[in-house]
Amino acid sequence: MIDTHVHLQLSQYKDDLMAVLDRAAAAGVHTAIVPGTKLEDSVAAAGLAATYRDTACSLYATVGIHPTSAQTLTDDVLRALAGLASQPRVVAIGEIGLDYYWPKKKNRGWYCAPPDVQRDVLRHQLALATDFDLPVVVHDREAHEDTLEILGAWKRDNPRARGVLHSYSGGPELLQDVLDLGFYIGIDGPVTFRRAQDLHAVARAVPLGRLLLETDGPYLTPEPHRGRRNEPAYIPLIAMRIAELKSLTVEQIAEATTANAEALFGLLRE
Repeated sequence: MIDTHVHLQLSQYKDDLMAVLDRAAAAGVHTAIVPGTKLEDSVAAAGLAATYRDTACSLYATVGIHPTSAQTLTDDVLRALAGLASQPRVVAIGEIGLDYYWPKKKNRGWYCAPPDVQRDVLRHQLALATDFDLPVVVHDREAHEDTLEILGAWKRDNPRARGVLHSYSGGPELLQDVLDLGFYIGIDGPVTFRRAQDLHAVARAVPLGRLLLETDGPYLTPEPHRGRRNEPAYIPLIAMRIAELKSLTVEQIAEATTANAEALFGLLRE
């Protein structure tokens, strides 16, 4: 199995990364993709991918600027991202997108890029993905309409445009719109939560050929470990719940999602 989204460059993993990778491999997770959210941790993600390429759980990276940090995308940062994107184990541009949740939060104690800046920066990074013929990893939080509009325009201009809506939150109502764009759906630990009825409906409805598994570690830890640090070894828990919802076997979920990740991210291209 493949964990297509886990932030292993963060400090939560600095003391036991090798043990995390060993546990992942023991759980049947042989590959993980580390996404960037700022220039600094995009550099770190690419470094991990280059360093941990022959471990039992092999790493790849994506590079990009998260929407809440969109104000940091200067011309110099864009050039630096382009340099990272040319590295062989960098397999996508991301985590990019739109987040309208945090700009509305008062007293958050940190600067969050406003929606107009986020939209402009998203378009710049989609252009970068076009330049390198890479897929994108899209963060969409309470910005569904604008996200789909911008991705739709990108797709019209670039028929090879492709990617995943990471930690999909658009509910069953918007699922077909995403699928019509040719995008994949990333499902995380909340699918194991009893009250996540919309996400359960999405898991049932998404075609097996468009499904990806992800932890979003260290966040969104699945049951029964909720409240603790998340890690790739918990991917089987997500697969098991989706298998139950789709009336399939875990082996069917594992086989399909692995093939999907390999196809989208070109993991076999080296």
